[in-house]
Amino acid sequence: MGLLDGKKALVCGVTNKNSIGWGIAKALHAHGAQLGFTCVESNVRRLKRFVPEVDSDIVIPCDILKDEDIASAVGNLQNVFQGRLDVLVHSIAYSNISDLGSEFIQISRSGWNLALEASAYSLVALSRAFRPMMMASGCGGSIITLTFVGGRNVVPGYNIMGIAKSALNMSVKYLAYDLGPDRIRVNAISAGPIMTCSSMAVENFDTALQLVKSHSPLLRNISQEDLGGTAVYLASGLSKGVTGEIVFVDSGMHILAPPAAAHRRSPLKESDS
Repeated sequence: MGLLDGKKALVCGVTNKNSIGWGIAKALHAHGAQLGFTCVESNVRRLKRFVPEVDSDIVIPCDILKDEDIASAVGNLQNVFQGRLDVLVHSIAYSNISDLGSEFIQISRSGWNLALEASAYSLVALSRAFRPMMMASGCGGSIITLTFVGGRNVVPGYNIMGIAKSALNMSVKYLAYDLGPDRIRVNAISAGPIMTCSSMAVENFDTALQLVKSHSPLLRNISQEDLGGTAVYLASGLSKGVTGEIVFVDSGMHILAPPAAAHRRSPLKESDS
């Protein structure tokens, strides 16, 4: 028997097979969960080509920047899941590519608002919208989001996404407090560097992969399977006493002081002081 037999799970934010959300979806399916997906309208056709691999045909368009889209997604999922949801996976984060790299101080007001709304507020909005369905399960539920160490330490080039992840981290804790009486748990997985379409836009990403491989306690990079296994734990009864946590899946890299930095900054010239 699978750890998630009979559970209904919604995975939000998968864009392709390299997405962290897809790795999590495969792991949840392997343990018996029935899956549904949400994505932006432009990705619906692409997802419908490969979600049958996890025995699903449920792909619901949803722009998380629009409250009416979220409400529509809830209505659609209520019909196909008979009004019940056990697991909600929030794998959504984005900003303007132009706001990554260079200096953080150059962030525009619109760039700030987009990153915070898309990457952090979206968790709050989805949790609120799906709360009644999770309560209807009768035994509570599990909400899982994805974060990164750049939300607590400076990762050069990560910039506004680090601020967004910091807001996401605290949102996890406040949501855990609010939803605890409903027996809904809220946790985050802090993933180490992993190759996705989004990560390729981060400055010095290849260097980050090499640092984990050469300096982390486990001396290897993480995989979709590593993240999927942790998600199964957080979605299942094995973690029924765990909420408000940020679980690091990064080969132990977060416990170390930084090794010699590969990212070098130009020193201030006397004429600049």
